[in-house]
Amino acid sequence: MTPMAQQPSSAAEKMDGIYRRQRFIYDATRRYYLLGRNRMLANLRVPAGGSVLEIGCGTARNLIRAARLYPEARLYGADVSEEMLRTASAKVARAGLSHQIVLAAGDATRLDAAALFGLSQFDRVFISYALSMIPPWREVVDGAVDCVAPGGSLHIVDFGDFAAFPTWLRRVQLGWLRRFSVTPIPDLEGALAEIAARRGLRAEVARLYGGYAIEAALRRA
Repeated sequence: MTPMAQQPSSAAEKMDGIYRRQRFIYDATRRYYLLGRNRMLANLRVPAGGSVLEIGCGTARNLIRAARLYPEARLYGADVSEEMLRTASAKVARAGLSHQIVLAAGDATRLDAAALFGLSQFDRVFISYALSMIPPWREVVDGAVDCVAPGGSLHIVDFGDFAAFPTWLRRVQLGWLRRFSVTPIPDLEGALAEIAARRGLRAEVARLYGGYAIEAALRRA
């Protein structure tokens, strides 16, 4: 397990403040509204012996599931919150996956994967419900694209625009998410398609559950 470096940034302090107590109930509560995560993990289709990076790994819930789906893969997770990484490290150890999953503290807006993990590119990179908590989210996506190896792909799942929801329910949903510092990105699918075109990747974007969530894959030739 990679030692967890100190991250004395305001982003780290903010996330630690949010998750210092929530980390103990995070997985039990988020399963009901972070929809599409399992679908995204199944769509990774990691090649045998491939490498996988999760940016914003939180409690390692996704990494543990991915390790079971792809037992020959090497998995890496970075998160800015030391509090979440404490929970993640404990969960990985309890699952008996410390040999397969490596965790490190890192800010998604300036992630140096080579310094953290000794790898600069990965066969699969994914971001699950983290972009909507990061105002400079475009920087995160560009940095994630830099981490995608030739023939690899970046996978993203996050909140959509709730377009199919009644106006009152959409307003309630957005207000509730703001309590957790979550702001869904307007036209996320269009923005990701634009980034893919600019970076020379092929974008595949799907709207899920009436616009509740967006799932995207940005594939490098």
